[in-house]
Amino acid sequence: MNGQKKNALGEIVVVGFALFSMFFGAGNVIFPPFLGMEAGSRWLEGFSAYFIADIGLAMMGMFALLRVGSSEQVLRRAGRIPAELLMCAIVLCIGPMVAIPRTSASTYEMAIAPNLSGVSPVVFSVAFFALILVLCLKESAVVDIVGKVLTPLLLVGLFAIIIKGIVTPLGEIADLPQISNVTVTGIKAGYQTMDALAALPFGIIILQSVTAKGYKQGKSQLRVVGGAALLAGVLLLAVYMGLAYLGATVSTQYTGSIGRAALIMAIVEALMGKTGVVIFGVVVGLACVTTAIALTSSAAAYFSELCRGKVSYKVFVAAICVFSAVVSNLGLDRIVAVAAPVLDVVYPPALVLICISLIMPKVHDFVSRGAVIGALLTSALCTLHTYGVSVPLVEALPLYDLGLSWVLPAVVFGLAAQLVTMLPSVRRREEPARRVGEKN
Repeated sequence: MNGQKKNALGEIVVVGFALFSMFFGAGNVIFPPFLGMEAGSRWLEGFSAYFIADIGLAMMGMFALLRVGSSEQVLRRAGRIPAELLMCAIVLCIGPMVAIPRTSASTYEMAIAPNLSGVSPVVFSVAFFALILVLCLKESAVVDIVGKVLTPLLLVGLFAIIIKGIVTPLGEIADLPQISNVTVTGIKAGYQTMDALAALPFGIIILQSVTAKGYKQGKSQLRVVGGAALLAGVLLLAVYMGLAYLGATVSTQYTGSIGRAALIMAIVEALMGKTGVVIFGVVVGLACVTTAIALTSSAAAYFSELCRGKVSYKVFVAAICVFSAVVSNLGLDRIVAVAAPVLDVVYPPALVLICISLIMPKVHDFVSRGAVIGALLTSALCTLHTYGVSVPLVEALPLYDLGLSWVLPAVVFGLAAQLVTMLPSVRRREEPARRVGEKN
């Protein structure tokens, strides 16, 4: 029994480190310092909002996944076809269409170009994805590679920079913030990481790894994955808070006109000189490699499962790496610009399904579909309004300024669907199906 507990503790550490690296991508490096700079003396308030909107929602996704068994079960409450379309859109956005190419582009811009300016971005992207291909070909080893090797190196580099910034701060923290609403800015920065969406595909590879190690029962899986999620959350809390503080210490020196990547590069160089730039390049490279491994493995596993094994995991890994290498050379701004409206539409219904699976797992599927329809319609209208099609009605919705205008329509549509399920005609129609389910 003691041996089993020790093994479980070891797996919690390995899987927790892997989760940390999966969620900690290049975007997460640049957002907290910029938020800290803008928030000034209120950096902790802004950071708290960021952390909740980013990792708080991502952990909700992980526990929802663990509770119902698979990401497909989380989304399928919206209906089989809508669930498949939604999951496919999520995996494409956080996979080969946006996030995976972004890891290569970010590594080049923040790690390679400042230190090895003669390297071609095309040559680098080929080398980068060749490495990702090799590391992902053995699916069962991905979590161990990330958790045992890359994450400890990543943490050492990050904490070296953060501790240096705490011991010798770069300047005074500004009394007043540079932004009008610190909390809203923190929430929106958290949304931009897409970690809540990534939690669903990430869960596929985490559960597969835990199951392969012999944790096949619900309680044992909950102990390992739950403990790993808490460990990852604590590590992310420490790193994000440190990065936000570093940004706050230069809030009197820079304004929002500086780019996010340029800000963190300036902070690192001021703290540790050219050596620090090299260290930071290694940190960014490790963060991007670990994120690319996680995203590529998760996307390949999902598409292979979607094809019911007719196309193997390894074939999808190779295809994703080739496609991502091509896309990464098209330009980061163009990729993000095209993906932004899609993410604006996809995020709210996915979040609704995560919340329902976690908080109300036994609610009628019809209610889930109603809530999803409400969130989807509202997010689509808000996206149209944001991108030039005038829909002034959406501005009157509660929480519009927080980017949460879809919440009230989701609740209203869900309640309306609940009332429909209470109609006698609907109950009579569902009774035979319920009896069959009970027999099975």
